[in-house]
Amino acid sequence: MPHKSTIEGTSPTRRVVIASVAGNTMEWYDFFLYTTAAALVLGEVFFPSGENPLLGTIAALAGHAVGFAARPIGGVVFGHIGDRRGRKAALMGTLSLMGGATFCMGLLPSYSTAGLLSPLLLVLLRVLQGAAAGGEWGGGVLIITENVPAERRGFLASFSSCGMGLGFVLSSLALWLAEQVSGDGFLAWGWRLPFLASAVIFVVGIYIRRNLGETEGFEADSAKAEAPAHSPLREVLRRHPRQLLFAMALRFADSGASYIFMSFSLVYGAYVGISSSVLLWAGIVGMLVDSVMMVVFGRLSDTVGRRPVYLGGTIGMLLWAAPFFMLMDTGRPAAVWVAFIVGHIAIAAMIGVQPSYFSELFSTSTRYSGMALGHELSSAIAGGLSPVAAAALLAATGHFPPIALLTMGMALVTLVALVLFAKVPRAPEHPADPAQKERISAPVA
Repeated sequence: MPHKSTIEGTSPTRRVVIASVAGNTMEWYDFFLYTTAAALVLGEVFFPSGENPLLGTIAALAGHAVGFAARPIGGVVFGHIGDRRGRKAALMGTLSLMGGATFCMGLLPSYSTAGLLSPLLLVLLRVLQGAAAGGEWGGGVLIITENVPAERRGFLASFSSCGMGLGFVLSSLALWLAEQVSGDGFLAWGWRLPFLASAVIFVVGIYIRRNLGETEGFEADSAKAEAPAHSPLREVLRRHPRQLLFAMALRFADSGASYIFMSFSLVYGAYVGISSSVLLWAGIVGMLVDSVMMVVFGRLSDTVGRRPVYLGGTIGMLLWAAPFFMLMDTGRPAAVWVAFIVGHIAIAAMIGVQPSYFSELFSTSTRYSGMALGHELSSAIAGGLSPVAAAALLAATGHFPPIALLTMGMALVTLVALVLFAKVPRAPEHPADPAQKERISAPVA
């Protein structure tokens, strides 16, 4: 029986795009919830630090880093499942793991109640969140990129990244609403509500993904005579080492800067006297702009190419690192909003292009593993450690220049990669050339 075509504009294409955005939004709501709460409240609840509250925040952000350390492990595990058993099976697993860990966070006793057991359990649950996040991104991307025509892949795949932005927006809104609890209610119990709400998100996510079919690309590959690779990870290391290194380097600029702008900025803003409400709303507006611009830049990459757009975002990040903190130092809400919005536009130029750029680097049989490993190894280093390093630099120096230099250094890693690896080959069965559209999107018998 012929496989249903998913040519752009038909119901199946819209369905996979909506499913990808909705699923990613729900998963990243859970993941970003910890990141934002760590900067606002978790340090005080789980990591008491005496007279210096910044030390407790650093400890909570260290839990953020531990979650990132687990992301490559999750990428390997769920990438293996996705390449051998299918994209849908892996995505059902990531959603279940993420939803369960987040809900349990909302039930944890505080340090004052359970002592050291409290932060230990929090870190353990963060590890589970990290493992789930490590497997989520690649699968959410592939249910689009393996179902759409090549000449529209950049535009349509960029919607999967919007789910990350919308997840951050929802988590920030949830915490802002929780902060409206009067008196000490937010610290005592209000912060738990957004975590417990993940139970509803989990049910909706499971419903969406259970009704999602397998991708054309995976089904076409499965229809071949040969069995799937016994170890997709080993095949990635053997067949695509340059592509893997390239993907890792591309992630440094956006991953490091994203978590400095989204998480550490809340710490820095509080340090210079900006209210948490102003910071949360600046982050929300910045990420909404980010989500819209991801689609714009994804569409642009279909016209001018992936690399030029990515290069523009990297240079923008390099140039904006210091002005971002200079505007924060003014303490004026309008200046803070400008800092966030411009910074997120630079990030959007990279994140919006990543889904199509990364998926074109690896062959179908190893694509989930290759994308997940390249994406998550750098996330663990740049995204996981950057907020902790930035907070430590702030505690040591009291000023932003070292933090701006840290951000610029991560952007330079990506810039060098874009120059040196300009001719990294694409996977032959998933080319970027629009002339190959027929071979990618043709119905499978």
